[in-house]
Amino acid sequence: MCAGCAIAAASAASGFRTWMQTHSFGWLTPRRMRRLTLAAMCAAGLVSSVGFSGSTPASHAAPAAAHSAPAPR
Repeated sequence: MCAGCAIAAASAASGFRTWMQTHSFGWLTPRRMRRLTLAAMCAAGLVSSVGFSGSTPASHAAPAAAHSAPAPR
């Protein structure tokens, strides 16, 4: 997981929490806000580590030997 992805994900979760707070929803009690914040941070962490890992090789990559010319004699 890249540090930039984690920071961006945490910022997005924090922005989502702030947006929820400023809209003053009647059902959003302090306890629910705490749980929503925890869920948003966990989801952001999972997405940044699993969704943007970059460690999976491309599935369309061809083997290197298939494109090379035969060795000279």
